[in-house]
Amino acid sequence: MKSKGQQIIGNWFKQKGWRQFPFQQEMQDSYLAGYSGLLNAPTGSGKTFALFLPFLVGYINQYPDTYQTRTNNGLLMLWITPLRALTNDIRKAMQEVCDEVGLPWRIGTRTGDTSAAEKQALRKKLPEVLLTTPESLHLMLAQKDYPSVFKNLNVVVIDEWHELLGTKRGVQIELGLSKLRHLSVTGTQLPEKKLTAKNPTSEKLQPPTGQMQLQTWGISATIGNLEQAAEVLLGTRFPPERMKMVRAHIEKKLDIRSVIPQDVENYSWTGHIGLKLLPEVMEIVANSKTTLIFTNTRAQSEIWYHAILNSYPEYAGIMAMHHGSLDNDLRNWVEQALHEGTLKLVVCTSSLDLGVDFRPVDTVVQVGSPKGVARFMQRAGRSGHHPGAVSRAYYIPTHSLELLEGAALKQAIANQQFESRDPVLLAIDVLIQYMVTLAVSDGFRADELYEEIKSTYAFADLRRTEFNELLGFITTGGATLSQYDEFLKVEVEDGLYKVNSRRVAMRHRFSIGTITSYATLRVKMLHGGSLGSIEEGFVAKLKPGDTFWFAGRSLEFVQLKDMTAIVRKSSKAKGLIPSWAGGRMPLSSQLSSVLRDKLDEVAQHLEKDEEVVALRSLFNLQEQLSHLPRKTDLLIESFESRDGYHLFVYPFEGRLVHEGMASLIAYRMGKIRKATYSIAMNDYGFELLTDEPIPLMEALEDDLFTIHNLLDDIQHSLNANEMARRRFRDIAQIGGLIFNGYPGQPLKNRHLQASSGLLFDVFREYEPDNLLVRQAFNEALAFQLEEFRLREALQRIQKQDVVIKVLERPTPFAFPIMVDRLREKITMESLEERVAKMARTYNAHENFDEPMEPTPEPVKPRRRKRP
Repeated sequence: MKSKGQQIIGNWFKQKGWRQFPFQQEMQDSYLAGYSGLLNAPTGSGKTFALFLPFLVGYINQYPDTYQTRTNNGLLMLWITPLRALTNDIRKAMQEVCDEVGLPWRIGTRTGDTSAAEKQALRKKLPEVLLTTPESLHLMLAQKDYPSVFKNLNVVVIDEWHELLGTKRGVQIELGLSKLRHLSVTGTQLPEKKLTAKNPTSEKLQPPTGQMQLQTWGISATIGNLEQAAEVLLGTRFPPERMKMVRAHIEKKLDIRSVIPQDVENYSWTGHIGLKLLPEVMEIVANSKTTLIFTNTRAQSEIWYHAILNSYPEYAGIMAMHHGSLDNDLRNWVEQALHEGTLKLVVCTSSLDLGVDFRPVDTVVQVGSPKGVARFMQRAGRSGHHPGAVSRAYYIPTHSLELLEGAALKQAIANQQFESRDPVLLAIDVLIQYMVTLAVSDGFRADELYEEIKSTYAFADLRRTEFNELLGFITTGGATLSQYDEFLKVEVEDGLYKVNSRRVAMRHRFSIGTITSYATLRVKMLHGGSLGSIEEGFVAKLKPGDTFWFAGRSLEFVQLKDMTAIVRKSSKAKGLIPSWAGGRMPLSSQLSSVLRDKLDEVAQHLEKDEEVVALRSLFNLQEQLSHLPRKTDLLIESFESRDGYHLFVYPFEGRLVHEGMASLIAYRMGKIRKATYSIAMNDYGFELLTDEPIPLMEALEDDLFTIHNLLDDIQHSLNANEMARRRFRDIAQIGGLIFNGYPGQPLKNRHLQASSGLLFDVFREYEPDNLLVRQAFNEALAFQLEEFRLREALQRIQKQDVVIKVLERPTPFAFPIMVDRLREKITMESLEERVAKMARTYNAHENFDEPMEPTPEPVKPRRRKRP
């Protein structure tokens, strides 16, 4: 016999003409039995309803006779998403269900876009369901008497947990959940609900003894470490027998096709714009209802939008652009237009990666390699975003060898080889911010808070001495900053740590969050509204009258006024494209592994994928000039030119690993023979260039690729101090050591950099064991150099056969790396002219898909010289 709630929701399914999937039924049984855990389901499979509907069933079961008349229930469900854009879509879907089953509920949202009036209304009367972000959750914890807000809370849902895991926002979630669980078990909520006593369908899933009231569920797409993701979400002290992993086991129908250039021999060997395939892309768009064109950078999206508008003016009015630097109103308009089906095409970045449901979208185009299997799956899932539909995605290579990555992507998806998301551990900056957040509201007691923090995965290994050091840091400024009132934020009264200064409290609330960026300036029309934001460094180079493209418009720079770039519409067809700080995404370890498998097939002439078959002529040239490496080979090429002595190494491990490995190898060879090396790299290999012969054989005999003494060699080979200094800027910002400024009055980027740099130097000199400084060095190794992956790559190389080829000219593998080096040279020639000159010099390929001048490269690779 079904319960009242199951009957109501079952009838709702029938009215919709839908059927409940097995995983949705399993999710309902698990929820009603009081379990917490992780729901793993592909995008577009109905995972939102899979968690929301069981919650409604449980509520109706609890109040079977009065569920349609009960009001003022307080906050019952907290739904946290990583993206503000997701909240509107989810809210509408939830509100529709409540209205149709007769629940007099209001589904509310609280994000950075919520107006002050709406936030005030939320304080007066809480909705039963609140959709929010990690930052807004912590802002709620910074309110006075915040326990009363959560006193009736039954369940917390973390949407898109795979996107938060492995980031400092994920650590924010862990800390927030630790507080909510503490409130639950200390009796601040209503008496325990009785969900299963009268629920015959849950006999197989009876709640364990000692159940905590607050349930926690995460929703995640497939990643390589789902079990660990659940552990991180629930914390180290959560009883394993109370955790459930619900898997959808729905095979998402994917139709993935690569667009292969008609003449691969005349296609670019390098570049990352891909505009040569614009006609083929627009043919795909013409044959689709609605298409999303994903690019990997904001600058690339601006370039593509501009190119389409120039070549296909008929798309004006039915095409739009969407990326994170555009004004929120513009992005909301694009999202609404996609829902309504009035747009034919949207050029976008990762800003539309996550689970927004745009039913009219039937085609996705990925320009350039997404560098990760999960990222490509996420983007492909934007098309056919409903159960049973086919997700159709086209892969557009921006240079020849990216076709190989296309084949590797398809193979990795077929093999279910998805990237893991490693959790962030001991993020001291996030913890400091959280401690001050609690002190800003009702205050905290040290022993109690320490136990809460230790229950999280991120801080399970936090020692009490370290925690005490942080207490001293927020109250007295620690050993170094005690003489500066600016850093004395928290006061202690009878064991209660509390912020009493209104100024400190206000500044802290403005600074809550872990998303850091370079200083940006608003872009505003001279007689009109805001368009978005661009980085201060780009605006600093503009003179009045200069033209640039932004938000899909040609704009003339008028003046800089009150940290706002004033612009007006320009009729010029050419102009600069803003560039945003960041780096090119490196190949993931999973995609790198499959890529090496594909190369192994090529070396044995066993290739079957159409993408790889199309590259046969290029691989024949590589084989003719040098060698095609197998999985058991490490290929090293060398040749001499008028620039000096070139050495190319091909580990196929991604650019970040190659950056660290190149510096490490240069350092180790420098110990044999002193020299100055210029370094360049891409995802396939790296180049060392010097003006003297390179002692390769002596270095190999001296175990060049050993992991022995690795960390010490890395510290000597790289300017570890400078790398840590760069990481410290963000750490200092999150930890509250520097203030970004008030809304509309941000501090200039150079001021932030100077402040954080000064603090870093002071700590290094007077407090070298400072926890934030140690964190900066650890982050530089882990995130900037991927030290763990570098170590694994070196261990793999030690088992390979080293194949050395002395050449007379660069090979198809080497040429793209040399072009990357050219990007960094300061010269009056355009990059296109320099590449063509180099091609003629070596009698190589002359057709390169570079941006149209005067468009700059969107992102520049990192380079450095090392002795």
